[in-house]
Amino acid sequence: MADAPLLVVDDNAINLELAQAILELAGYRVRTATDAAEALLVIAAERPRLILMDVQLPGMDGLTLTRQLKADPKTRDIVVLALTAYAMKGDAEKALAAGCDGYVSKPVDVHTLTKLVAGFLGGDAGTQPAAAKRA
Repeated sequence: MADAPLLVVDDNAINLELAQAILELAGYRVRTATDAAEALLVIAAERPRLILMDVQLPGMDGLTLTRQLKADPKTRDIVVLALTAYAMKGDAEKALAAGCDGYVSKPVDVHTLTKLVAGFLGGDAGTQPAAAKRA
């Protein structure tokens, strides 16, 4: 389906495996990382088209990594969707302000994840939920 992979960054093994399985079943090539340092290695080796980025990571958090990626001309056009298990008022705004292109609350809805990803990758734009779009 895609020449460049997607990257899922999450320190929770179950969340990581679930997102990877769902996206691979949809035909995407998926790489994974459990923290920002590992994600940077994957990004340098094989630049992903889209990153599902956990907000709370050990060491450098996902929003700091997103700011770093969006500040670099080599990586700024990678689509980044923030993932968080602790959705609180203002989290979506913080994610978007950090440069994320969208925001997804965990647990991820297995029925809509692939549609959401396709929408952000230029598939059917009608599949992007309004709440997840970048303003």
